[in-house]
Amino acid sequence: MYVKRRMTANPYTITFDAPINEAIELMREKNIKKIPVVNGEKVVGMLTHKDIQTLSVPKATSLSVFELNYLLSKAKVSDAMTKEVITISPDVLLEEAVVLMRENRITSLAVMKENRLVGIITESDIFDAFIDLLGFRDTGSRITVEAADVPGVLAVIGEIFQSFDANITHVAVYRGSDGKSDVVIRTNTINTDGIEKKLEEQGYKVVNVIKNEG
Repeated sequence: MYVKRRMTANPYTITFDAPINEAIELMREKNIKKIPVVNGEKVVGMLTHKDIQTLSVPKATSLSVFELNYLLSKAKVSDAMTKEVITISPDVLLEEAVVLMRENRITSLAVMKENRLVGIITESDIFDAFIDLLGFRDTGSRITVEAADVPGVLAVIGEIFQSFDANITHVAVYRGSDGKSDVVIRTNTINTDGIEKKLEEQGYKVVNVIKNEG
């Protein structure tokens, strides 16, 4: 899965010299938490709710609400924004975006193509992609099987599902340190009693079954 499939294309932006109150209003109106900051066509920063809080909170301990509001009305986006913008191409794998976010301890990336802002990808986009990859919202059943981490195990499990004419729609494997793995299988079949029995007969431990009838 590529960044361009999960990013928010053509995101809202704000200029670096705009009043901070204008950014606050834009965030509230559009229900967004992060805004790329531009100077012409160049991305020069990223503004988040946390940046705005960092700008205002230290002063709040000694100032009245009226004084604080006055100072905020005079502040510019450039006073609060994070100036170091980390970017990524829309044509790279989503996993690369995750690693880049983790390494830099950030929650969003500006997506650039040919030095032009084409999108923004956030941790919420990553979470949604993870849910979709596992098919958690889809109608059907999710069966978690404990299996030995050996070659061919997925093929054998797949044959069991095929014998019941059950289509496997999603698969995830979580490897343990004991030579065993949890294999999470999503199928469009609701009645999985026969599949579970066959798996157990073949030596696989059915750890968990979740059904979603839609």
